[in-house]
Amino acid sequence: MKTLIGAVLFGACVLTANAQDELVRLKMQTRVDYQREYIDGKAIHDNSGFKGKYLMLSIDGKIDKHFSYAYRQRLNVGHSDMSFFDATDWAKLVYSPDGHLEFAAGKDVVAVGGYEYDKNPVDVYAASEYWNNISPFQLAATVSYTTPDGRNKLMAQCSQSIYRANAPDMYSYNLMWVGNNGCLGTMYSANLVEYMPGKYISYLALGHKLTLGRLCLEADFMNRASSGHTFLFKDCSIMAELAYRPIDKLNVLGKVTYDVNRTGKAADCSVFDGTELTSVSGGVEFYPLSNIRLHAMYAYTFGKNSNQDGTMKPGRDFMSIGLMWNVNLLKLKNPWKKDDN
Repeated sequence: MKTLIGAVLFGACVLTANAQDELVRLKMQTRVDYQREYIDGKAIHDNSGFKGKYLMLSIDGKIDKHFSYAYRQRLNVGHSDMSFFDATDWAKLVYSPDGHLEFAAGKDVVAVGGYEYDKNPVDVYAASEYWNNISPFQLAATVSYTTPDGRNKLMAQCSQSIYRANAPDMYSYNLMWVGNNGCLGTMYSANLVEYMPGKYISYLALGHKLTLGRLCLEADFMNRASSGHTFLFKDCSIMAELAYRPIDKLNVLGKVTYDVNRTGKAADCSVFDGTELTSVSGGVEFYPLSNIRLHAMYAYTFGKNSNQDGTMKPGRDFMSIGLMWNVNLLKLKNPWKKDDN
């Protein structure tokens, strides 16, 4: 553990918007579930029982007035056939000359729109087929600008492709707008993603979040298209989640996802051609303390999935009861002065 923390302190590098004047903030986040999975009524024992879903160590802080960093490592991911860095979600250094313009480099989240995509995976209980088949954490270079009122952020990014498992030397070119205007939040992106060397698929991702008191609706639409087929609706995913918090400690959730691909082409490596799949889920969260959460959920999936190795199988019943907790392990004050240049 001492070696790991030492490596984190030496190599961690990413901006976090919440870091104020602390040099180091170290946190551990853990989620453990008991789950059951059935396909057409038959128990899938490999995906049933007690599961350590997530064990994540994160660190962030400000180096000086202009440089910030953050780092997150999934300690529960096996490393026998992958490098330690493959299990790193982000590790990036960001330079901000004026608090609005930012230049970033390192491992980061690929800038794709939508609220399901953007969520911390520890907060996702049931997800779309698209979400289950991508690698969103990649090496990237990003330029972004936040408006003076803090409500809108524009990003331009070049990253490794989220399909780099097909071939390592592939890239993604991403434009993104994140808005927070009153009760409406938006996460829009346009992406050109290399899925095979020299071959690209384009994304149009539109994420919306409407918050009305204790009611919150997230609705995402993602359209994917390669050359040679109609752009809209042939290959797309729709995700919608409704959450209601009757009291501060209780949150009730309902979610629907729909993935379809009728292109007749093999360009989409996340939702295969011939797939038309719907998942309906519901659950409840209870917070005995602000950093401790209990949850229970159920999801049912129906339709057709052309990916034999896909997560979302037709006729799939999935149930989960779990516990998540956050622990703040360490905070160190930053000695730099606010009037530093």
